[in-house]
Amino acid sequence: MAHLLLLLRHAKSSWDDLSLADHDRPLAKRGRRAAERVGEHLRAAGLSPDLVVCSSALRTRETLELLSLDGPRVHPEIRVQGAVYEATGSELIALVHGLPEAVASVLLIGHNPAMEDAATQLCGQDLGAEADRLRQKFPTAALAVFELDGAWRQLVPSRARLVSFRTPRGS
Repeated sequence: MAHLLLLLRHAKSSWDDLSLADHDRPLAKRGRRAAERVGEHLRAAGLSPDLVVCSSALRTRETLELLSLDGPRVHPEIRVQGAVYEATGSELIALVHGLPEAVASVLLIGHNPAMEDAATQLCGQDLGAEADRLRQKFPTAALAVFELDGAWRQLVPSRARLVSFRTPRGS
């Protein structure tokens, strides 16, 4: 069974209120627009995850909300997990290993450096232009889509294929 893994770094956060703890920072106006554009892209590309695993940080939850994934035919299961907030790239991949096989596609919304590390690990030896761009920079609101032939527990670079890499600027 083929699976899709969508790795999304939260949209641009605000630094306006320096008294806020990092976990409580909201999105900036620019981030709100970028998150809405990512949602438009997901719908246009027909990417509707069965499951969303989201960090508990405010900026990731706001990013999720602005994606507007809950439509007439789409009702993904949402899991907000505090462990995603401080996870490493390897820990994010381990989280995916534990997903039920019935979940065909998952959207993981988190933070750098973990999102970039996980995506870079999964690119492995991929020499394509998209993988090269991903390795150079994984900005806020960047979305990497990987296809996996096999079970979630088999997610390793040699089994994952980068399908697309999209940044807020639309590339």
